[in-house]
Amino acid sequence: MIQITPQLRILVAVEAVDGRKGVDSLAQLCREKLNSDPFSGCLFIFRNRSARAIRILAYDGQGFWLATKRLSKGRFRWWPTGAEASQKLACALGAVAAGGRQSGYRSRAGMAACERMKN
Repeated sequence: MIQITPQLRILVAVEAVDGRKGVDSLAQLCREKLNSDPFSGCLFIFRNRSARAIRILAYDGQGFWLATKRLSKGRFRWWPTGAEASQKLACALGAVAAGGRQSGYRSRAGMAACERMKN
């Protein structure tokens, strides 16, 4: 199980990747495109070109986890682009981690998490 903590770094690949890539290929992308060590314990998130699936790569000290979420209907509407990506992503992840949703908040905790991330 992948545990999300406030200290966990989450790195998102802005460019879409080939959905057929496995652990080794995604780990190589972490090194080359994200300039990060795939063995660092960070979560690495990748999206396919059609925006219907994301893949999460994580190393837990014993081996890699590769999780895939594929939508049966629709697409992932929001994805970071360019320089503003880090702040928007921090806000969205803070809201989700606190029980909110990406667009609109279910709770005051989600809205507060977003405001803390902005400051």
